Amino acid sequence: MSSEVRLHQILDWDSPQQNARLRRELAAGLLQAKASIAPKFFYDRLGSRLFEAITELPEYYPTRTEAAIFSEHLPAIRQALGQGFTLIDLGCGSCGKAGRLFHAGVLPSRYVAVDISVDFMRDSLQQLKRELPAIEMIGIGIDFTHEFELPDDLPLKRRVFFYPGSSIGNFSPPDAGRFLRGLADRMDASGGLLIGVDLIKASALLDAAYDDALGVTAAFNRNLLRHVNVRIDADFDLRDWQHVAFYNATDARIEMHLEARRALTVNWPDAAGRSLRQFVAGERIHTENSYKYSPEGFTALLASAGFSDIRMWTDPRGWFALFFARRAE
Repeated sequence: MSSEVRLHQILDWDSPQQNARLRRELAAGLLQAKASIAPKFFYDRLGSRLFEAITELPEYYPTRTEAAIFSEHLPAIRQALGQGFTLIDLGCGSCGKAGRLFHAGVLPSRYVAVDISVDFMRDSLQQLKRELPAIEMIGIGIDFTHEFELPDDLPLKRRVFFYPGSSIGNFSPPDAGRFLRGLADRMDASGGLLIGVDLIKASALLDAAYDDALGVTAAFNRNLLRHVNVRIDADFDLRDWQHVAFYNATDARIEMHLEARRALTVNWPDAAGRSLRQFVAGERIHTENSYKYSPEGFTALLASAGFSDIRMWTDPRGWFALFFARRAE
């Protein structure tokens, strides 16, 4: 069996067409009345490694809690998935969560790793292929929040989309519903969705998870500006910005921002010459939302997006949930 992986539709961040689109997107966000940067820009190679470090922190409960749910309910999860399925891992990162499932005996016939951080995904997938050469593996480097095309020869039958780690929380609930409907449209009734969801809980636990004592999440957030500098030739000075994260109970979401420590101006070139954005001291750039759900709320969201036969597993404290659902016939 070949130890090589098949690579498909690899995102070229530096192609003229893609680079122009990304520059427009970043500039538009920075020039809004309330500046913002999409969280997908966290994930350059360094950002991806910093996020892997975050998952090891004592404050960051989602990864270990989700892993415990997988371990506790593995027989039921294996039964739900069945055999002969294609696992499509959205935002695969290090491929670690899929790899742990495979080593525990949940074996797909085909594994499709999808991620925006192409180099990190390629390296991780090749390592996993060396460990499990019998599984066909495909890597797709795309921004699946913007466009999502699967290989033409990927069978529609028995597709299972895998979206662990509560990344669905980066979408607002209406956008999450549209995204989930898009997944339902890309499978038939023999397929399914296995998705991790962070649940509403005490704000102190949430605040600590996104603002750890070691400052790894702060470094992850500020690295976003370094990536923006590379992408649009901006002149952000990371020392001028501090990490801010808090739970917004009204909207049931964690918010992450970068706050200007002083009044400053950021410049970058554009088609007309140069653009600039002035910030006053204390002004913020919104970098991420992470919405939290009740079990009933997310069940309703799945149903409205075209899923049925919805099953849920959670931890004893009710901090996190893993859902499996089929496309409604």
